[in-house]
Amino acid sequence: MTADAISSTYRLQLRGDRFGFAEAEALVPYLADLGISHLYLSPILTAAEGSTHGYDVTDPTTVSAALGGRAAFESLSATARSHGLGVVVDIVPNHLGVATARENPSWWDVLRHGRASAHAHVFDIDWTAGRIALPVLGDDADVAELTVDRTGDETTLAYYEHRFPVDPSTDDGSDDARVVHDRQAYELVGWRSGRIGYRRFFSVSDLAGIRQEDPAVFDWSHEQVRSWFTDGLVDGVRVDHPDGLTDPADYLRRLRDLIGPESWLVVEKILTAAEPLDATLPVDGTTGYDALADIGDVLLDRRGEDALTRLAEDTTGDAADAAWVHAAERTLKRDTARTQLAPEVRRLAAAVLRDTDSDMNADSVGEAAVEVVARMPVYRSDYAPLTGLLPRLIGEVEADQPRLSEALAALAAAVAVGGEAAARLQQVAGAVMAKSVEDCMFYRAARLVSLQEVGGDPARFGLSTPEFHVRQAERARWWPRAMTTLSTHDTKRGEDVRARIGVLSQVPELWSRCLADWNDAAPAPDGSTGLFLWQNVIGTWPADGNLTDTYRERLHAYAEKAMREAGSRTSWNDQDSEFESAVHTWIDTLLGGPVAQSVTEFVAGIAPHGWSDSLAQKLVHLTGPGIPDVYQGTEVWEDSLVDPDNRRDVDYAALRTLAETTTSAPAVDGTGAAKFWVTRHAVTLRRERPASFVGGDYVPVTASGSASDHVVGFCRGEHGAAPDVVVLATRASLALIDNNGWGDTAIALPDGEWTDRLTGATYSGTAPAATVFGTLPVALLVR
Repeated sequence: MTADAISSTYRLQLRGDRFGFAEAEALVPYLADLGISHLYLSPILTAAEGSTHGYDVTDPTTVSAALGGRAAFESLSATARSHGLGVVVDIVPNHLGVATARENPSWWDVLRHGRASAHAHVFDIDWTAGRIALPVLGDDADVAELTVDRTGDETTLAYYEHRFPVDPSTDDGSDDARVVHDRQAYELVGWRSGRIGYRRFFSVSDLAGIRQEDPAVFDWSHEQVRSWFTDGLVDGVRVDHPDGLTDPADYLRRLRDLIGPESWLVVEKILTAAEPLDATLPVDGTTGYDALADIGDVLLDRRGEDALTRLAEDTTGDAADAAWVHAAERTLKRDTARTQLAPEVRRLAAAVLRDTDSDMNADSVGEAAVEVVARMPVYRSDYAPLTGLLPRLIGEVEADQPRLSEALAALAAAVAVGGEAAARLQQVAGAVMAKSVEDCMFYRAARLVSLQEVGGDPARFGLSTPEFHVRQAERARWWPRAMTTLSTHDTKRGEDVRARIGVLSQVPELWSRCLADWNDAAPAPDGSTGLFLWQNVIGTWPADGNLTDTYRERLHAYAEKAMREAGSRTSWNDQDSEFESAVHTWIDTLLGGPVAQSVTEFVAGIAPHGWSDSLAQKLVHLTGPGIPDVYQGTEVWEDSLVDPDNRRDVDYAALRTLAETTTSAPAVDGTGAAKFWVTRHAVTLRRERPASFVGGDYVPVTASGSASDHVVGFCRGEHGAAPDVVVLATRASLALIDNNGWGDTAIALPDGEWTDRLTGATYSGTAPAATVFGTLPVALLVR
């Protein structure tokens, strides 16, 4: 198995406490039978003790012993290959985990020896600031609570459970912790102080950025990765958060050289709505959030936009249209840059002054940078297709705020030099975008929350089928090996939850009436919070009304995270316990009171249409351009919300049973068997006919008749040859029923006889839509 043969992937979330390499190896026969071509593993390098995700790598030179170690990984790879499967691994080049300093050998050495450490060049530390500020104390005054611990194999400074090294050359045997502390290369400070001595992953102080721009750091941190390819263990990698690096393009060029020209390389590059992926990058594409947004949006009923906008405005008291979304994003970005990411902005300003040898006020430079970053509509602007964006933004800020002209001139001069400041501006911009939009705005906007996904745009309400087809055709032409996805370990909601919420676009008036009744019976403590959470309740509410204790716990956990991420009434750093308690009490009222029966009735009415949209988006995803990834467990219905909810254990025993017992097209019901059936047939067909999908042509199929706009269809086939696959899907099925069904709608098929892999039915010429979709709301026709 090689990267050339990649047709689909299956993402596994490994974790040392219960799902390591051995458990993954046991799944290989099931996954091979499912039809995928490659296993896709979450990070496997040594991570923080007890890590549930692997993105907090503490030693990039070793494979995680908690997962089973290198030998177990080699065994997994060998078993996969013996079943005809390849392996892809997620790597994390931007940062290392430093939450428990002693678990990270290189970080521990830097703290012990400072600039004299052999690893001093590894981390992106602000050496110009003197001692390395570590924001771990409750308050600056807590330095008085430090003690000297001499019970271990070396002297350490202790702050409750935390331990920090003591440079042996500074240890004269004194037990005066303050004296010992003041001699170290680091300085422990309050976490609210706004002081930090190193670049972080976004605003997460437990993750320290590393300097991949240094070839020595690159070589050291990629020792294992290099050996995986040398030893034939893997066929490709997914790169986590390249936008955090100093020079993503240069990093990716070096990574491509390391893994070879044919290996699969995809990057977690989050593209905004109108942003193209830089075609000069030596990658196969993104990890698929752009495809996720397109596929979800084409299934929405855009006729519901005005009514849902009015509902959001009436409920929240704020505007909810596209203009409001963009204005709110800009305001949030300013606030984030001035608060959570203020240390990074100050370091950027200092770099500007150094790069330009300027003596102007650093605060003014920082303010100018904040205004530019707040206007930036992308994560970073230094990719080739975005040439000209940054100077335009600088010009706009200067026109609007002439008082910043001098500071903007300094910023522009630093950018022109192309040194440290130019890179830090881009790193700050990406972090501000992520923390303001992904992690805040997407928890505030409440018009239709299924739009609020990583890489999505809540201002864009749906996508017309013509625009969708052109986007798909462009992906087929330019990025045929890009990953596509519907669910990931980072999605705010699972694909089936989004699909059901999307049905609200078809019944906005009914939704508004029901919501008014429920709010009368159980008013939410806050209009915006209530409308936001209500949609997530509807998206996850059990269709049979069986509200288990586990569901209740999950909903409360999600509500807590959503409230704090939104930051409107409470936050992670400044919790309003009274407000949070009121929201939790409200949720208990919904779950246990008379409203629950009404909600169950409403959900029972829309759930079948959510399932219809789920099958539509799944089939379109699995047969469309790119390399589709099936996130663990999403071959059946799954009701996950944001992490850690979407990283729950998967019942693979039940899935194996489903695989063994599902032998004909199943009913579309709560079992999820229909989704399994569609998934297995689609990925198997991709594996059988790779040339028709990977690099194959994409041609729209149109319907005629009274309900033609309820069909999304396209042909796939080997480039330049007649198509041999036709994909058909129903959109807006509830509105279709309200409009008297399919009627005279028909689909003109290409020449030849076509057999539906899902039902066994055969067609030729013009096929009535009512017949094609008589058993399932989707069809997978092969010549």
